[in-house]
Amino acid sequence: MVCTFFGHKDVGELNAETLKNAIEELIKSGVDTFYVGHQGNFDSMACSCLLKLKTVYPHIKFWIVLAYMPTYTTKNELYCDYSVFPEELETVHPKFAIEKRNRWLIDRADCCICYVNNTWGGAYKFACLAKKRGLTVINLGGAKL
Repeated sequence: MVCTFFGHKDVGELNAETLKNAIEELIKSGVDTFYVGHQGNFDSMACSCLLKLKTVYPHIKFWIVLAYMPTYTTKNELYCDYSVFPEELETVHPKFAIEKRNRWLIDRADCCICYVNNTWGGAYKFACLAKKRGLTVINLGGAKL
C-alpha cells in the first residue's frame, strides 16, 4: 500500500512525534511505500520521520517526488531511497508543476496523511481531492475536510 502527504508550508503546532506515530500506525497496517513532496516544512518533517522509521522498519521505501527537474544544488539535498521526477511533468509549465505533481501523487496512493488547518490553499485542495477520490485521509490539523 502507498501513502502520500499534503500539508501547509508552516507546520505550526504539529509535533514531529505525532506525525511519526501516524506514519508508524500505517506501516503496522500494511503501508510500505511513501511518496513525499519537496516543498515546505511539512514535507521536510515527513521525510525526517520516514528516515527515523526506516531504521525500525527497513522494508519501507520512500521517494521524494519532484515537481521540477532538479538543479545541481537541489540534487545534493535529496536524502531518501530515490527521487522521482514524473515523466508527465517534463512538459508542464512551472506554474502548474506542483498541482500536476500532487495529482500524480493522489493517482498512485491508497492513503494520505495531511496537516491542514485552513480551508483554503493547495494543502486543503489536495487533501479534499484525495478524500473525494476514496483515499483514506488522516488530517493532523484542525480543518474539516
